[in-house]
Amino acid sequence: MIVLFGRITSTNVQKVVFALEVLGLAYERRDAGGAFGVVGTPEYLARNPNGLVPTLEDDGLVLWESNSIVRYLAARYGRDTLWVDDPGQRALAERWMDWQIAEFAPAMGPAFMHLVRTPAEKRDPAIIEASRVKAERLLGILDAHLAGRDALEHGRLTMADIVLAPNIHRWLNMPIARQPHPNVERWYARLRALPAAARALPLPVS
Repeated sequence: MIVLFGRITSTNVQKVVFALEVLGLAYERRDAGGAFGVVGTPEYLARNPNGLVPTLEDDGLVLWESNSIVRYLAARYGRDTLWVDDPGQRALAERWMDWQIAEFAPAMGPAFMHLVRTPAEKRDPAIIEASRVKAERLLGILDAHLAGRDALEHGRLTMADIVLAPNIHRWLNMPIARQPHPNVERWYARLRALPAAARALPLPVS
């Protein structure tokens, strides 16, 4: 059986859970990270020397880095669903995976940390506003791309949608003033309606 180490409040863990659920795979998720600890133990560090989540075990294979895990699951178990065989067409999807981890997550992360995980008296409005401005600019790019599209690429759900969904889920459900991005909101609503989202995208965000 596939074993996933990681707390469900981590967006990186949520990506993997979303992929596992969409693919209909049997798996066991074991809480790790944050208040659960575990990640600093010798046993965990032997699996993932970074001491971070998620870590996935599957048939003797041990993987860390969330986007790499989602790529693996899609390639091994989702050849007719989340995976895209043609290298060029696959690259169109993979660029959004890189955009998520290199651009959007770092942009919105400070606002989330201050508004959701930091006591009110310790929040820095300047950090929140700078994060909001960066995130809104990137959301404009995403919204323009999603005009007339039901998915990020290829007119169907791919691993790109899977990895971006948790960050958009946070953004649209955290207490911050947002500009309207109707195409992003429509895309998110479609993903949120999938049965797989019930476990992968919990509310409230935390």
